[in-house]
Amino acid sequence: MTQHTEPRFEGAAVTTTEHTPSTSDGAGPLPGEAGQVSEKEARRVAEAARESAWDRPSFGRELFLGRLRVDLIDPWPRPDPADTARAEDFLGRLREFCATEVDGAAIERDAHIPDEVFHGLARLGAFGMKIDRAHGGLGLSNLHYCRALMLAGSVSPALGALLSAHQSIGVPQPLKMFGTPEQKDRFLPRLAAGEVSAFLLTEPDVGSDPARLATTAEPTPDGSGYRLNGVKLWATNGTIATLLVVMARVPAADGRRGGITAFVVEGDAEGITVERRNAFLGLRGLENSLTRFHDVFVPKENVIGGEGKGLKIALTTLNTGRLSLPAMCVGAGKWALNVAREWAADRVQWGRPVGEHEAVAQKLSFIAATTYGMETMLDLCCLLADDDRNDIRIEAALVKLYASEMAWRVADELVQIRGGRGYETADSLAARGERPAAVEQMLRDLRINRIFEGSTEIMHLLIAREAVDAHLSVAGDIIDPDAGLGRKARAGARAGAFYARWLPTLAVGAGQRPTAYAEFGPLAGHLRHVERASRKLARSTFYAMSRWQGKMERRQAFLGRVVDIGAELFAMSAVCVRARAERETRPEGVELADLFCRQARVRVAALFTALWENTDSVDVVAARRILAGRYASLEEDVITPPADLPWVARWTPGESTARDVRRRIPPIP
Repeated sequence: MTQHTEPRFEGAAVTTTEHTPSTSDGAGPLPGEAGQVSEKEARRVAEAARESAWDRPSFGRELFLGRLRVDLIDPWPRPDPADTARAEDFLGRLREFCATEVDGAAIERDAHIPDEVFHGLARLGAFGMKIDRAHGGLGLSNLHYCRALMLAGSVSPALGALLSAHQSIGVPQPLKMFGTPEQKDRFLPRLAAGEVSAFLLTEPDVGSDPARLATTAEPTPDGSGYRLNGVKLWATNGTIATLLVVMARVPAADGRRGGITAFVVEGDAEGITVERRNAFLGLRGLENSLTRFHDVFVPKENVIGGEGKGLKIALTTLNTGRLSLPAMCVGAGKWALNVAREWAADRVQWGRPVGEHEAVAQKLSFIAATTYGMETMLDLCCLLADDDRNDIRIEAALVKLYASEMAWRVADELVQIRGGRGYETADSLAARGERPAAVEQMLRDLRINRIFEGSTEIMHLLIAREAVDAHLSVAGDIIDPDAGLGRKARAGARAGAFYARWLPTLAVGAGQRPTAYAEFGPLAGHLRHVERASRKLARSTFYAMSRWQGKMERRQAFLGRVVDIGAELFAMSAVCVRARAERETRPEGVELADLFCRQARVRVAALFTALWENTDSVDVVAARRILAGRYASLEEDVITPPADLPWVARWTPGESTARDVRRRIPPIP
């Protein structure tokens, strides 16, 4: 459950591609201590870590620029038949194992995944789903990997989190993308065989601000490796992992570039102490740790990608790694739809099934349409990632953001449909002789998805930064207070040429022609709406940048709404293309796509209104007064948390005296 670091949207403070600092991959020293950096330096580190080039097409980027490029997703991508056949065989075996050998209720009750479940998954090859066959893995596509996570997560979300953290962000993915042949040969077969990995970035006082990373990696005098010192928090699989990806800061000295660097670290290396297994609201089977490093030696051969490349590796890995989280959300939506449908058909109130009453019918309709929309977005992103011809950084971020938010709403609506039985635990229901539907558990398990792998607030800023990249590339220096007159003049010339070509395209488009997208039949009107809305969104963004210029970065609520509109438009486009592609084999898809688009259009209209009619400024003023204690009287007459404990623990270097609580999984018999 590591909180992954994301770059902020910076407005004027962002450097354009032309003027990116020489440490463009996030390397280089920062002044002072790691925890004592200026806002400007923190921004520089985050901005330098992001991918700046757009050398492959991106549907999402075009959408935010007011261009609906349906040709980038239509025809609907098709997976390789041979890969599908291999994957279906594995998925069938995984389904049987999860249905017969995994007791999800016991994992929830005991907060513990049994050893025999680890062994069974290892025998199936589940720990090597994303590892190439050449290194002993299954070599599944992103599409089939996400379906496997959906399947495992449906019996126990903790199981899905185990497999996802191990492969999507743990050692396999960074090595697959950035590892040397020797590193792949040395580590990947071990992981494919069943060893577990973890990703360690977050620290007790460092979440989404990478410039303050405090864990250090000091080069040894003989040049053979590094000594790691520091503390890492919220490392999923950290209590059981035998291999770790650790992000640490290498000092820049003696011609060394330094910077935040990624290391593969043996989990049983001397000096590593797993001080605590953390406990949470949900995902009770999660093996999540607080881990201390005290003079841990790591050989230089274990550096991934080179010194200073750590943040870029983390962010690039997440482009596809993020897809695992919406897979769990889609699985939750499918599970919720099944429970809601059967309950609403069976439960009778006032002479009719509750599902026939309009108040409940709306909730059922929302759950069904939203599940279809989430699944479609996920499948499309997976297929685009698998063909490797598209840049999906925006699309993957959008589906993570959208699915985590919408799945939470789905779960909340399911609790409401079930009433008191939605609030009651599955064990309590079973004790009374009723079907043990763990609805309240799903609500608890899903809540974390809005936080980890980039919180909703961070995702809004990340996507907004990418959405305005074209503008910052041509006009960033105009609003950059540090840019000299020469840079501003050159930026003015570039901006004039760009906007002279771009702005006229936002006035008129295909969405205004009644015959446009006719090949989509009854869904054509929805695509015309998307086309018009994308141009309106681009105009709104341009107007906001012109109005607020360098202060745009502070308009986080506005930027969040811009991103939310883009997510809805992406989802609408995806469901229309999918429904058309499947109209012969799945005719009900057209009905679901139409239903989803009708609901999405209502949400989009409200978001467009809220762009300019809102209480954002008032809320900021109120927050300042709250922070100053002006309304402290509202906090009276309750018992509050103890004041003698800090909100954030200050961990100091040095050998720990805490008990090591790591869990050892015995070898497969």
